[in-house]
Amino acid sequence: MSRPIIAALGELLVEFVCTDTDTQHARPAPYIGPFPSGAPGIFIDQAAQIIGQAVFAGAVGDDPFGRVILDRLRAHGVDDRLIAVTDRPTGTAHVAYASDGSRAFVFNIGHSAAAMLPDAATIVAGFAAAGVTHLHISGSTLGDPALRATARTVCDSLVPQGVILSIDPNIRPELLRDAGYIETLRALIALSHHVLPSDADAAALWPGADFAALAAALPHAHSVVLKRGDAGCIGTDRRAVISLPADPATVIDPTGAGDCFCATYIALTALGTPFARALSEANAAGARAVTVRGPMEGNSPPTPPPG
Repeated sequence: MSRPIIAALGELLVEFVCTDTDTQHARPAPYIGPFPSGAPGIFIDQAAQIIGQAVFAGAVGDDPFGRVILDRLRAHGVDDRLIAVTDRPTGTAHVAYASDGSRAFVFNIGHSAAAMLPDAATIVAGFAAAGVTHLHISGSTLGDPALRATARTVCDSLVPQGVILSIDPNIRPELLRDAGYIETLRALIALSHHVLPSDADAAALWPGADFAALAAALPHAHSVVLKRGDAGCIGTDRRAVISLPADPATVIDPTGAGDCFCATYIALTALGTPFARALSEANAAGARAVTVRGPMEGNSPPTPPPG
């Protein structure tokens, strides 16, 4: 059996983190960065470290920020054949934390290189040429209409060809600007083999549903995993339901932990790792990710399996 190849597409950003709390970006304060970021970029960086074969479709600017991103992805083995280098500036995200742990984001996606994906036909052909077997979508990509349209077309083209689709709803209120966001998100969830919402995503998409009701609402999905932050996770592969507490961790920066969790789970599942171990390793990877400042800085390979 050939080794699986994982792909992702969407926004590539550099992130700046405010080192003061409770600013809401509304007063002068120090920021640190640039950290390579963008939810699908964090995902593919982690997946590449685990599986060794990963491809990304996106765009960066021909500037130092773009080089920060490309250098990181290349260093971890991401095939960048479908990452365009454009004359628009690289996309950015600024994040500020509040005392209660909540976050406020300011994104520059739609007017930056981040929204300048190759066209859908080019991505579909490129993924096919690379032998892609698995494709992951982050809901954060669906806030921009151009990115949304490309993602939908790519998924509609590849899923009937047997590519396994996974989705992290990853709903970002800052990007919810029109009804197309949720409409497309629901359509892609309906196509997905693996559905990996957070507690907040589940509350928005399936209000009032407990995990059993959530899983029942997704009968087509081969696995459903609910990411619960410091409460751990719960998931089912339709044969078993497993609930895990969070691994102990000192939280420095939770941004990107969910993407790291998803990448670890999807990569290990693609490699044929048993469900319980894949879920446990994803839980552990998410915990490690929060201990380092920067959304991609806590990415790490999983514990080698026994034998």
